[in-house]
Amino acid sequence: MKRLMMASLVLGLGTAACGSPQTAENTAQENTATASNDANPTSPDGRHYLSQPLVREIFTADPSAHVWGDGKMYIYPSHDVPTDTPNDDLGNQYAMRDYRVLRMDEPGGKVTIGPVALDVKDVPWASQQMWAPDAAFKDGTYYLYFPARDKTKDRNGLGAFRIGVATSKNPMGPFKAEPEAIPGSFSMDPAVYQDTDGTAYMYFGGIWGGQLQRWKDGKYDPNGSDTDLKQDDQPALSGKVVKLNPDMKTFAETPRDAVILDENGKPVLGGAHDKRFFEGSWVFKRDGKYYYTYSTGDTHFLNYAIGTSPYGPFTYKGHILKPVQGWTTHHSIVEWKGKWWLFYADTQLSDKNHLRNVKMTELAFNPDGTIPTIDPFVK
Repeated sequence: MKRLMMASLVLGLGTAACGSPQTAENTAQENTATASNDANPTSPDGRHYLSQPLVREIFTADPSAHVWGDGKMYIYPSHDVPTDTPNDDLGNQYAMRDYRVLRMDEPGGKVTIGPVALDVKDVPWASQQMWAPDAAFKDGTYYLYFPARDKTKDRNGLGAFRIGVATSKNPMGPFKAEPEAIPGSFSMDPAVYQDTDGTAYMYFGGIWGGQLQRWKDGKYDPNGSDTDLKQDDQPALSGKVVKLNPDMKTFAETPRDAVILDENGKPVLGGAHDKRFFEGSWVFKRDGKYYYTYSTGDTHFLNYAIGTSPYGPFTYKGHILKPVQGWTTHHSIVEWKGKWWLFYADTQLSDKNHLRNVKMTELAFNPDGTIPTIDPFVK
């Protein structure tokens, strides 16, 4: 484990290269980030970080990592921006409005920051908040999936989250958005898994600001809860899973619950905040098993559950990552160059919840397929 930690400390120290001239906004962000950079940084409580930020020129979070045909790593993150909006349960402080793709040739190597890949002003149906995206590739086309608020208004004066899709012939973009959100889509945090038989599935959803609790009856309630169902003794709200049509732009069916079971085969309860789904689904397959991974939100863990079908149910197994610095924790897991990697984010560069930085570290597996829990700090 110590060797793994030391290898991880090296990652993220490569020089970042921007794919286009920086805007004044990004220059301001770089100044903020650089001020936090020293040879052996520590967290506000004095702990040392396991890994270092992949880039410091811009703030990034919610990394969705993919290895495409050229063997390089492409990371599709949220692009955090400064705002004076205070923290709240609706996530208004997360005011992201565009996406920029990161590319890495080798683990620990230089990271290229692409130009703006998609801006909210170029999405006809969206009003604001381009949150955590994902990407897929099929038949020469790259697909960027993203959540954003539509132009309706709820009791808080905010739009409903929908999921959109945009396409490009270049993995770095620019991407052109479809004029409407994906029919039947809702909530946030799309993650697309393409199975070994070529079938694509989208996993999505998030409670609290992600509004999943407002869809409990299959129809959106603009006056619904801002957090969860407040039913701690009942099965927790589930993230969603849906098969995509071959066009990769539409649902082939009605979304289903991605149910998480406890060790007794019963659905995890709403009160089990250290086990239940909150947001940030990510699925991968290893040795014929489907790993459903997710964030617990207000308890700040990354968890995993294992199933035998992409639809689940998935049996809870434990924590992947202990709480990082900052409120949110959102990730992806990818095999690359013979090793498995966890991509995540914290607030090392800013110590502000809404200004995060993407990191990566090696992920290990036990012989039985379980995952040793990673501590984001070095003891």
